[in-house]
Amino acid sequence: MVAVERSKIKELRLDRAAPVTLTDQICQHVEAAILEGALTAGARLPSWRDLAAQLGVARGTVKAAYEKLIDRGLLTTAASPGTRVSDPLPFKGAPTVAETECLRPPDFQHRSEHALVFQMGVPADDAFPATLWARLHRQAVHVTALRTGYSDPRGLAELRSALAAHVAIARGIECSPEQIIVTSGYRAGLAMTLRSIDATGKQAWVEDPGYPVTRLALELSGVHPVAVPVDGDGLDVQQGLELAPNAALAIVTPGQQAPSGAAMSERRRSELIQWAHVASSWIVEDDYLAELHLSGRPANALASGGGSDRVIHLGTFRKTIAPMVGIGFVVAPLPLARRLIDVATWLGAPPSVASQLALAEFLREGHYLRHLRRMRRLYAQRRQSLLTVLTSLGVNNAVPAGLSVLLPLPNGFDDEGVAIEARHLDLGPAPLSLWYANASRSHAGLLLGIANVLERSIHHDCKRLLAIIRAPLTGKGSFNTALRSPE
Repeated sequence: MVAVERSKIKELRLDRAAPVTLTDQICQHVEAAILEGALTAGARLPSWRDLAAQLGVARGTVKAAYEKLIDRGLLTTAASPGTRVSDPLPFKGAPTVAETECLRPPDFQHRSEHALVFQMGVPADDAFPATLWARLHRQAVHVTALRTGYSDPRGLAELRSALAAHVAIARGIECSPEQIIVTSGYRAGLAMTLRSIDATGKQAWVEDPGYPVTRLALELSGVHPVAVPVDGDGLDVQQGLELAPNAALAIVTPGQQAPSGAAMSERRRSELIQWAHVASSWIVEDDYLAELHLSGRPANALASGGGSDRVIHLGTFRKTIAPMVGIGFVVAPLPLARRLIDVATWLGAPPSVASQLALAEFLREGHYLRHLRRMRRLYAQRRQSLLTVLTSLGVNNAVPAGLSVLLPLPNGFDDEGVAIEARHLDLGPAPLSLWYANASRSHAGLLLGIANVLERSIHHDCKRLLAIIRAPLTGKGSFNTALRSPE
C-alpha cells in the first residue's frame, strides 16, 4: 500500500464566501487531485479528524465529503488502513451494505432506538404521561377519521390557537394564531426559515460552543456559519460584530444555552436586537429547553420584548414531551410571516392531524404546564444526585450545565472515542469537543444528560463510565487528578 501522503492535499483552501458548501468544496478538491494523479490509486488520505482540524471545519463536514467520494467509488475505507484512494480506479459495481450504511447522517451514526443513560436532548422515559397521551391520541384518531378534506398547511387552527395561548403565558410572546406555523420539529423550522430569508451564500452567527446539527444544517443549505464565542452572558455580540458584521442571521439559544445552560443576559439581548435592526438581519431563537430551566423562573423569550419583529422563534415538544410526538412550531414575525407561510404551504408538510389534535388538547387542558412542573422537580433531583455520586467516586470538577452535567477532561483527550465506547454499554454521554466549531480536543469533555439518570442504577452507571475514561487506551490522553480513583 502507498504510504500516507498528507502533503497532497495540504494546499486545500476553502472559500467560505462561495455559494458552494464546504463539504462540496472538499469533494471537488480531492476528486481533482485524484483525476490529476496527485493522489494515486491506494494513496492514504488524512483522517477526517486531522483534516477537519487543519481546515478549521467541523469533523462532520470532512466526514460527509469523504462519504460522498466513497459512494461514488473514488475512495474506500477500512478500520485499520484508513481512507484510501480506490485501487483500481474508477470503482465500478453496486455499492456494498457497508457503503450504504455510510449514507446515514453523522448525527445518527450511533443513535439508539431507546433513550440511553446520560443521553442529551431526550426527556425522561419513566416520566412520560403515556396513559394520558394514549387516551388523547385515540380520541384524536377517531375524530380525524371523519375528516376528508385538506388541512391548513400552517397546522390545525385548534393547535395554533392553543400554541398562541401557551407562548403568551409561558414565554411572554404576544402573537396571533395566524403567525404560528406547525412543523415536525426544530430542524424543519430551521429549514423553513433559511428558505424564507433567502440565506444561501450568506453568513450566519452560530454559538461556539453550540448545537453541532445547526452548523451542519447551515452548510448543507449553502449558508456559511461564523462561530461566535459564548460566555456566561450568552453569545458575545461584540465578537460577532468583529467577525461578521453583515451576517444575514444569528442563531441563538438565549433561554438555556446549549450546552452550557447559561441564560443570555439582558445587556446581550439588547445588543443582539440592536444589531439585527441596524444590519437588517434576522435572529433565529432556538427556544432550547428554556421552559425546563432549573434555577428560578425561566426568562421570557427573546421574541417577547421590543425588537420581536426581527426574531423568528422556533419551539419543539420533542425534548419536553417525547421525540415521537414529532411536533414543533415557528412564531413568524409580522414582516416575514407572509413569506414563511408561503414556504410552509408549497414546500412543507405539517405533522399528522391526529398528533396535532392530541397536542392541542394536552395544552388546552393544562396537562403540559403540569408536566413541565413535574419535570423541573424531577430533573433538579437527578442532576443533584448525579453530581453527588460523581463526587463520591473522586470526580471533583463536574459542573451543572442546564439539563446536563459537564465533566471536563484533559486537553488532547479523545472524548469522542469515550462516547463511542460508552454506547456499547447503553450509556450516551456527548463529547464536548464536537460542540465547538473547530472540533478541537483542547475542549475535551463529556456532557452527561440527566433526564434518564435513575436513582437505583446511577452509582453503577457512573462507575462504568469512569472505567472507560480511566482505561489506558491509546489516543485518549493523560488523566487529571480529578478523575483518579480515590485512595
